[in-house]
Amino acid sequence: MLARAVTHALVGLEPRRVDVEAHVRDGIPGFAIVGLADRACQEARERVRSGISAAELSFPPGRITVNLAPAELRKEGSGFDLPIALALLAASRQLPRSALERTAAVGELALDGRLRRVGGVLAVAEGARRLGAERLLCPADSAREAALAGVAAIPIRHLAEAAAYLRGELELEPEPPLAPNGDGDAAPDLADVRGQERARRALELAAAGGHNVLLGGPPGTGKTMLARRLPGILPPLDSDAALEVTRIHSVAGLVDGERPLVSRAPFRAPHHSASTAAIVGGGPHLRPGEASLAHRGVLLLDELAEFQRPALEALRQPLEDGFVSVSRAAGRVVFPARFQLVGTMNLCPCGGRGDPAAQCSCSAQRLARYRDKLSRALLDRFDLVLAMPRVRGEELAAAPGESSAAVATRVTVARERLAAGPPSRDQEADALLRRAADRLHLSGRGYARVGRVARTIAALAESDSVRAEHVAEALSYRSPDELSRV
Repeated sequence: MLARAVTHALVGLEPRRVDVEAHVRDGIPGFAIVGLADRACQEARERVRSGISAAELSFPPGRITVNLAPAELRKEGSGFDLPIALALLAASRQLPRSALERTAAVGELALDGRLRRVGGVLAVAEGARRLGAERLLCPADSAREAALAGVAAIPIRHLAEAAAYLRGELELEPEPPLAPNGDGDAAPDLADVRGQERARRALELAAAGGHNVLLGGPPGTGKTMLARRLPGILPPLDSDAALEVTRIHSVAGLVDGERPLVSRAPFRAPHHSASTAAIVGGGPHLRPGEASLAHRGVLLLDELAEFQRPALEALRQPLEDGFVSVSRAAGRVVFPARFQLVGTMNLCPCGGRGDPAAQCSCSAQRLARYRDKLSRALLDRFDLVLAMPRVRGEELAAAPGESSAAVATRVTVARERLAAGPPSRDQEADALLRRAADRLHLSGRGYARVGRVARTIAALAESDSVRAEHVAEALSYRSPDELSRV
């Protein structure tokens, strides 16, 4: 007997339909899975065999062949366990084959028949909806995630439940549409920061205009503390952006089963020992990297100069294009990666440079090697570059500063003004920018980025045009003195 179930394989973030065909015939007992299945998928033979027995169902005797079509598409992971088990039960007449029509399934089987969640359920559910499937059978703790795609997500806790439901012996209600998560966990507050008014201003500009920031200075000046407070002043994601970000986190297996929708701008802070594949994506299974996990959010590279140079140089393309293209012999995968890059670093390896209370012990050669880790092309992609001084004692003892909520209100208003139509430069501002391009030797990219920062400054000032003082402030964040110190 031949039976068929439907599921999806993931190619990057895109779901591809997979027909799970099960054929049971007389002969020497055996169980073969064909169709370019990886090791985790091949090991489904033992999980399915044990799960069917644990559900008090009969494992089919004879020769079993399971084909995952199309055969040229690589199948990875354990999410094929449930559709394989259902196709086998239908092929052995323990389920009506008609019950699997217009039905998709995904999930990993435990040896006792329970269903475990797998990554990428949201993408699988979106693929099922596009195919016109009426329902998706999935693990119970993934049902809320699947319901985000607009498909009827049937929560399944055990293989016996799935069999009883498909035979019409058990009624299971689809997971209801998910209510908004609210703001989620509270981000660190800017009120905790003492002093550093110029750096706080740069952070507000970065949030309002989506600019990249590089903070340099001696250890203990609050660089990392400030950077970690940038997500708290960013506006919440709209519904389309939230679903796009959730899809990426779902494929990476990072979605919270209770609150699957990512409604706040994501924040990622990888360690400086991370590899190039970990930062931009790829690897043996072509999974999204930190740059994609920070899509529509913030990617913090703390101790920027300690990262491997190839990993930093690999960020140049996504910073310009907003996506990461990973090419392998088997094909090409594109991951979205439109993020704000925030870098923090000391001004020298020992950390004493720029600190009047310390003496730099770095040799010229050591300092040159430290600076060579950051190419000029990468530094040119930072819109705001500033060196942070050590905070004075009276500033540390001062009252809390302005809260993130107050700053976030101004950021939201500025973003609305920029979205409605960015202000244009007046003649005086245009002349100043042209003169600065010659005297400061700005590149074409630097010229454009100064103009963008000036428009953000004008939007925060609620000005109808970009004036000379706005351009002057934008230029102060790209001055040769700041770049040479960093």
